[in-house]
Amino acid sequence: MRAALSFAGRVLAWTVILGSVAIILAAVIVPRVAGATPYTIITSSMEPSLPPGTLVIVKPVDPSEIRVGDVITVQLESGEDTVVTHRVSGIAQQLDGDVLFETKGDANDAPDTELRLPVQVRGEVWYSLPYLGYVSTALTGGERQWIITAIAIGLIVYALWMFWGAARERRQAREKEAEAASVNTEHTEETTTQ
Repeated sequence: MRAALSFAGRVLAWTVILGSVAIILAAVIVPRVAGATPYTIITSSMEPSLPPGTLVIVKPVDPSEIRVGDVITVQLESGEDTVVTHRVSGIAQQLDGDVLFETKGDANDAPDTELRLPVQVRGEVWYSLPYLGYVSTALTGGERQWIITAIAIGLIVYALWMFWGAARERRQAREKEAEAASVNTEHTEETTTQ
């Protein structure tokens, strides 16, 4: 029974470790390496596909590659930090050749009132992580960095502890085997000499 509980504890621990590593990779490391930006969905305008609290990873995209149906993140005002993530519902071309994007939230009845210029496009949604946006919004940049560092150190320490424990158990098993072999050898020698 004790061995089964120990095994279940290890499976649970490794599941938590691997899950934590996967979340950190998907939410922090991959976006940084790929030049993408994480944003949090705050409103319900993109439900059901992107409900509030979803963390979306937005990768840069050439505006000429944007098609109707793509989900993009755009600035509400050129040069401002406030953005919205909506689906492209139409593409218009002006007489001078400039392109304008009509966007619409999936849950909204009508398209957004303003057309978006290519310069306002921050990127296209690459992938999304449900609920992680709540965590991202609750933490400041410094807090997020501290927590990620603490989790990484904790995972490394725990992994080292698990490896040390496994090595100790193997060593103890070898010592017991050697002791048992020694006892068998002594017992065999005693029966041979009699």
